[in-house]
Amino acid sequence: MSKTNKALVCRFNEEVIEQCNRAAFDALVADDFINRTTAPGTPDGKESLWHTFNHVLRPGLADLKVTVLDQVAEGDKVTTRKRITAIHVGELLGIAATGRSVVIDVIDIVRIHNSQYVEHWGINSLSGTLAALRSD
Repeated sequence: MSKTNKALVCRFNEEVIEQCNRAAFDALVADDFINRTTAPGTPDGKESLWHTFNHVLRPGLADLKVTVLDQVAEGDKVTTRKRITAIHVGELLGIAATGRSVVIDVIDIVRIHNSQYVEHWGINSLSGTLAALRSD
């Protein structure tokens, strides 16, 4: 099961985050998915996750690539340390395009049930990346 779950997470990173493939997203994320890391009072369901990829990251970043650096699986959870790299070509959370390379480091924990994401916890370096883009 651990090997299968790790492969599912790799597929998500490639097909959903890199390619922004809605069909893959729908296949890999359960309708009752909950993102446990959202800010209090903000949406934490499946559609808010899709919104992040399709309406926040995708318009601002080109040549987006996810590199899985480490993965550990136990039971129904997979923890992944990954690096997202891209070029800042459009507005990203209020910051106009700079043309600069960006790096976002991420650590995710995903709970998988019936071959779908059902819960997510994560931390990332997006705030530092945004601060660096603002400094120029």
